Amino acid sequence: MPTMLTDVEIRVLGALVEKQLTTPEYYPLTLHSLTVACNQKNNRNPVTAYDENTVAHALETLREKSLSYVFHGSSSRVPKYKHVMPEVMHLSSPELAVMGALMLRGPQTVGELRGSASRFHEFSGLEQVEATLNELISKEPESMVVRLPRQPGQKDARFVHLLSGPPSPEFLAEVEAHSKTSQPRLGESDKVEKLQLQIEGLKEEFRILQQQFAEFKKQFE
Repeated sequence: MPTMLTDVEIRVLGALVEKQLTTPEYYPLTLHSLTVACNQKNNRNPVTAYDENTVAHALETLREKSLSYVFHGSSSRVPKYKHVMPEVMHLSSPELAVMGALMLRGPQTVGELRGSASRFHEFSGLEQVEATLNELISKEPESMVVRLPRQPGQKDARFVHLLSGPPSPEFLAEVEAHSKTSQPRLGESDKVEKLQLQIEGLKEEFRILQQQFAEFKKQFE
């Protein structure tokens, strides 16, 4: 990928991918819903605390890089946001699933990706996950994923995306430290995410009703 992405851009883009694939009924996302998605504690490594201004700036720079755009639907006056990652990067459904998992949860083994990426795409087994990783590694004109050196005491190597460029020595040191701790479990995360988006959707509908009532009231003033 010729244009490198920042950490904030990667989190925003990853959150858009996740919500499109796991809760399509609430996609595209408002700025507020997207900020909540970026900062949720489950299925995130690291956990962040971005404010809406930070997310809005990342959306603008992603738009300049042709990776996101504003969607103005007929049923809502609140702007919503969509991504075009598979179109721009020429990704298949399995490739998008693996990239989304790596963007949101950081370096992972094939087995870990089988669990995290299966939320986005139904893989037939570890072999398909590994084949998808190999396809991303051999992408033209540039690789999108790299296999990290296996850490001492670790049975399996981890993979990381290259949207921010090659891993730095500092990053590799963090991976080694993180490999000594267990990955967070998926648990009931999907149910929590869906409930959060339902709440945000109801809030948006209420705001729209308030606006419509205010306009209606003005007719009699």
